[in-house]
Amino acid sequence: MSPRKLLYPLLALAVQATLAGSASAQVKAGDTFPSLSGAGLAGAIPETAGKVVLVDFWASWCAPCRASFPAYARIQGEFAPRGLVIVAVSVDEVQADYEAFLRKFAPPFAVVRDQDQRLAAAVGIPGMPTSFLLDRSGKVRWIHEGFHSGDTEPALRRELELLLTEK
Repeated sequence: MSPRKLLYPLLALAVQATLAGSASAQVKAGDTFPSLSGAGLAGAIPETAGKVVLVDFWASWCAPCRASFPAYARIQGEFAPRGLVIVAVSVDEVQADYEAFLRKFAPPFAVVRDQDQRLAAAVGIPGMPTSFLLDRSGKVRWIHEGFHSGDTEPALRRELELLLTEK
């Protein structure tokens, strides 16, 4: 096995431990989500004011993250015209791994990198991936820890229908 393949599980454990250590700061449903523009993220942050926003924390080494991107692409295509913005926040520390993931999946939604895990620590990510669904006022309405192919996408679709009809 190559040294790089051995490094991934160790890196995954290190990032999970770092993220789990911030669990006391975890943003909960009903809380206002921290500002994306003030989080020191690398990449273009789309306009989110007055929009329903899905913020997804992911990493290139995360298998469920690989399953979530095609689902988010479908959701983006269907719900963006109605006011949805998706922002996928990578916690990858290695720029090349982040870029390779983006080349493979070519997401049609905004992707930024939290290379220092400042936003991830402020939010208190309980596991990878974790997504936060925000209403038009920026309040967290639903949190999805993990991505479960048969469950997460239908749940997000139901929640988005509710949020996008609210004024």
